[in-house]
Amino acid sequence: MPKPSTAGRQGENIRSDCWISVEPRDSGGIEIVLNSRVESMYGDSIRELCREGLTKMEIQNAHIEIEDYGALPWTIMARIETAVHRAGLNPPEWLPEMKQHSEYSTSRDRFRRSRLYLPGNEPRFFINAGLHKPDCIILDLEDSVAPAEKDAARVLVRNTLRTVNFYGTERMVRINQGKRGLEDLEWIVPHNVHVVLIPKVESAEQVQAVDEKIDEILTRCHPSAGDSKSSGQPQRVDRSKRPYLMPIIESALGGIKAYEIATASPNNVALAVGLEDYTADIGVQRTLKGRESFLMRSMIVNAARAAGIQPIDTVFSDVADIEGLQASVIEAKSLGFDGKGCIHPRQIAVINRAFAPTNVEIEKAQKIVMAFDKAEKEGLGVVSLGSKMIDPPVVKRALRTVEMAKALGLIK
Repeated sequence: MPKPSTAGRQGENIRSDCWISVEPRDSGGIEIVLNSRVESMYGDSIRELCREGLTKMEIQNAHIEIEDYGALPWTIMARIETAVHRAGLNPPEWLPEMKQHSEYSTSRDRFRRSRLYLPGNEPRFFINAGLHKPDCIILDLEDSVAPAEKDAARVLVRNTLRTVNFYGTERMVRINQGKRGLEDLEWIVPHNVHVVLIPKVESAEQVQAVDEKIDEILTRCHPSAGDSKSSGQPQRVDRSKRPYLMPIIESALGGIKAYEIATASPNNVALAVGLEDYTADIGVQRTLKGRESFLMRSMIVNAARAAGIQPIDTVFSDVADIEGLQASVIEAKSLGFDGKGCIHPRQIAVINRAFAPTNVEIEKAQKIVMAFDKAEKEGLGVVSLGSKMIDPPVVKRALRTVEMAKALGLIK
């Protein structure tokens, strides 16, 4: 007989979450004991949701206890499903409806100036994350999640991908390392994740293993006419929404193999660097000046540019030091990076603003683009601006600057 099991969190300061205890039984039907902060408004709805979920998971007899701290339905669903799994049962998936606002796509070359990390087992951080307008949101299954909660985070992140409105922000998930990371893919690939972040990459084979696993999942979850979005239906996946990949290099060996990793898959769109693990790997302290990581960051930028993908800088870990953050972003931009990670919403505006083109950069880019335009119309094979010849890579960079300035409303 399966033992009682729990999932979620308890405590006075918990919000937007719940604690669930599930005790499967041989008989007696479903018994629900609910203690909710919103009992008067939503108590009956929570009980109905619980009964619906147990039916979907084919559980007919169980004693359920719920401590609710204002959790939204998709969080309650994730916690119940996790508790059921922990009770030793292997139920069918209990999927929330895939919301229309969760079905948008991304693109290979979109701007990725700011990436906001959100711990994968903390639903209170998910709800309003898109309102802060980062370019990307990362639902993290790796370092920010305790080992004992990895299973719970998978279910919660899956439900989040299906339900939470991120307002057009690119939807990323950082998976775990190795075998556990490949298992994570089963929980996220069918639910419109845009980019999969692969941590601590030291070889092309690690990237290729993720690629192959995604292909395997997509082959199983092929699209079908009449695909139902309702809970409990087999999940179908639109193959055109195949997730892109972003390897993260966090060691000396990874740095040495940066170009090999950057070119390991045609689905790579960016190459990121993680300096906390890197500095630990080479046995030094990470400093604000960053001299200890200059070589590593330069290697990442060169490898990414040579591979035709975006180089992305590490996070700035001191949330209170806004001036230090701005200086760090300006330096990252000067080294050739396109974006930077952030761990708090207050860092987003600083990062976005610092990576935006300056008035001088915009004016210069416009002149290059107009010169290129004129040369094309006149059928000239050479583009010049004043006395200087303009090479194709310079034109390409200028076009991107103009595109970003237009996207940000800095020019018409």
